[in-house]
Amino acid sequence: MKLEPIIGLEIHVQLKTKSKMFCGCANVADGAAPPNSVICPICTGQPGALPSPNAAAIEMGVKASLALGCKITPLSKFDRKHYFYPDLPKGYQISQYDQPVGVKGAVPVTVAGVKKTIRITRLHLEEDAAKLWHDPAGHTLVDFNRAGTPLAEIVTEPDFESAAEAKAFLTELRLIMRTIGVSDAEMEKGQLRCDANISLRPVGEKNLHAKTEIKNLNSFRSVERALEYEMKRQTKLWEEGLPPTQTSTRGWDDVAMKTVDQRRKEEAHDYRYFPEPDIPPMNLKTLEKKIKPMMPELPEQKRQRFVDEYSFSLADAKILTADSALADFTEHVFSELIEWLRSLEEVEGSVEDQKKRYNTRLAQIVGSWITTRLLGTLEERKGNIRTMKITPENFAELIALVYERKVNQQSAMIILETMLEAGKDPTQIMEDKGLGAVTDDALIDRAVQNVLKAFKPQVEQYKNGKKEVFQFLVGMVMKETEGKADVTLVREKLEGALG
Repeated sequence: MKLEPIIGLEIHVQLKTKSKMFCGCANVADGAAPPNSVICPICTGQPGALPSPNAAAIEMGVKASLALGCKITPLSKFDRKHYFYPDLPKGYQISQYDQPVGVKGAVPVTVAGVKKTIRITRLHLEEDAAKLWHDPAGHTLVDFNRAGTPLAEIVTEPDFESAAEAKAFLTELRLIMRTIGVSDAEMEKGQLRCDANISLRPVGEKNLHAKTEIKNLNSFRSVERALEYEMKRQTKLWEEGLPPTQTSTRGWDDVAMKTVDQRRKEEAHDYRYFPEPDIPPMNLKTLEKKIKPMMPELPEQKRQRFVDEYSFSLADAKILTADSALADFTEHVFSELIEWLRSLEEVEGSVEDQKKRYNTRLAQIVGSWITTRLLGTLEERKGNIRTMKITPENFAELIALVYERKVNQQSAMIILETMLEAGKDPTQIMEDKGLGAVTDDALIDRAVQNVLKAFKPQVEQYKNGKKEVFQFLVGMVMKETEGKADVTLVREKLEGALG
């Protein structure tokens, strides 16, 4: 029997408001303040304390819903979700049930070159619970600093067919949340938490079977590993004739690399939802009209624009738009290069004409130099695009030097590293260090002849058909010119001399 996985996700995104969801206490990161120091009667559920909704959190909820393609619910309300647990001081959580902020959204993701749309069931707002701490002695302590922190819960349809798709969606969701500025969405810091629901069914069957919810997923890799493990576990049960018949909850053990049984999964009626009597319903239509015109360009739109407007490959566009600062830097570099092209006497035509004529070549060289050389060197130095000393103007100047073959690739890398250290002008560095490309025909001819005389056995090997020796001879000519020769010219001269 061939089985297929049916996977849906429930994601909690911690909103980066200044205060908590229903009180004025500061919204602080886990561990940023002493335990139980950022609390008040409202977030600790004291009798008679009345909640007051955070307007900024509601705006962020609407913003996030729009970014996920959701329809905004005209009249939204809060509800009480009842369950008993030590991290829930009131004995219920203020959440949303039948009238959430947004419904019926969609997010496109691409996995292995295949584009797919993941449907969003709903986005609703709620307050976070307190945090439990388990010490080595077996005691459990409660820190209420996190209680009342604003969350956006995002529920997807069961549209995922693999663990890779789930990971790709979470990566895209994190980027969307960062782009619209509602959350930093760091899984390792608890700002983005994910539960995965998974069941299997025979291929071709339409019915859904009992699902298992996997908790304790604190990284994208954990999500991927847990789902892959659970697919194998449930497949074995099906093969033994014992498919799951009851919804359940399992936790992911990152050390043992397996899921472990926790409890039976609650259904909606177990929580005894009813409308929150202390908070009136919210009319979100006015808020939607205010926020919609101010929505920033979303990641998928920006990626496509980088492909269409600048002629970047989709692979480069994904890297260049994955960080807003990097995307801005790239666009400034490109603008500077177009201005530089316009300043050249031999380049004629409008800006649009120049873009059409030079975009592909510029995109190749800019994409390569930023994604590989600049980001690679920054990673080695543990730097980042936001704090580096290189300006877009200076980086564009370096690209222009390479484009005009005034420096070769090796010298350009030396210039780049010096720019990262000192933030200097690339032309000045080239002149100070004598790194300008050697293009003198006579000098390169002389270097080629010296190499041919010094490496006669290799020359004979090349002439006898061992073509890979050619690259060795190129390297020797470059060494003869102290690495400063224009490598394209070296290749041409060497090919000519070898006949």
